[in-house]
Amino acid sequence: MTSALEVLTVGRVSVDLYAEQLGEPMRNVTSFKKSIGGTATNVAVAAARLGRRTALVTKVGDDQFGNYVQHALEHTFDVDPTWVTVDPDLKTPLAFAELDPPEEPNIIFYREPRAPDLNIEPDDVDADVVANVPIFWFPASRFSDEKAADTMRQLLAIRGRRSHTVLDLDWRPMFWDSPEQASEAISPMLDHVTIAIGNKDECEIAVGTRDLNEAADRLLERGLEMAVMKLGADGVMIATADGTRVSVPPYWVDVVCGLGSGDAFGGAFCHGLLEGWDPETIIKWGNAAGAIVAGRLMCADDMPTIADIEALLAERDGDN
Repeated sequence: MTSALEVLTVGRVSVDLYAEQLGEPMRNVTSFKKSIGGTATNVAVAAARLGRRTALVTKVGDDQFGNYVQHALEHTFDVDPTWVTVDPDLKTPLAFAELDPPEEPNIIFYREPRAPDLNIEPDDVDADVVANVPIFWFPASRFSDEKAADTMRQLLAIRGRRSHTVLDLDWRPMFWDSPEQASEAISPMLDHVTIAIGNKDECEIAVGTRDLNEAADRLLERGLEMAVMKLGADGVMIATADGTRVSVPPYWVDVVCGLGSGDAFGGAFCHGLLEGWDPETIIKWGNAAGAIVAGRLMCADDMPTIADIEALLAERDGDN
């Protein structure tokens, strides 16, 4: 599988436990549904669900949950686990999703004393694959930890800013001491990527402005080929180095769980890049994928297929 790899993601993994009692605080929850999760993990799964050949670089604990992650990636989600290595001393992280309210779930992370994925080493992945895979995707949260950041810097040096090197701006305050620390760590990484994806908060961290047109300008001035701006209820805008700037509206759904929509967007975005589609088509597919997952309970398990996305696009285009 690795010889024909199309998407390689690097980053966090966890065993996710979703409360099945929607809208209830954790004290009232009596049952959970188990899956795998983490931004890099979900993007790899989402792209694989659309038929792309994907692999994940991460690290798990030497425990039953780590074994589950490796097995599920390969046998349930068709993601190559070759570079999912095992830390002999740390436990595989857990993440509990309290769906109260479902639109804005609370995630309770168990990553103490340290998550194994923060101990990824450059030698844990094949350098030739890093240098040559068509899409190399990683979240900005990798830079919240110095060891993880140093590994990413070495991998980016191997990559050499080849297209498509994608930075998911992924602002998660719980991983940082302050917004200023995040800005100081994330901003220099823009000089090593070709695409950045983020919302208003994430753009403010990366380039110092919440104005999305100004943020897109600042990202492109750093030498990026594309800047993808998530507008929430206003949809998505994409700006490219050749002057293209287009927005598409969201697809409205009844939200079951607010988790995973951005990762579904990421998987569909990768699919569109690999298909060579125009920017507007790529983000239309990304929006549709995100909407579908928002209307479902799980992240990895509920990532859409091509047929799912085509059906939603046909339905909404027909409405127009």
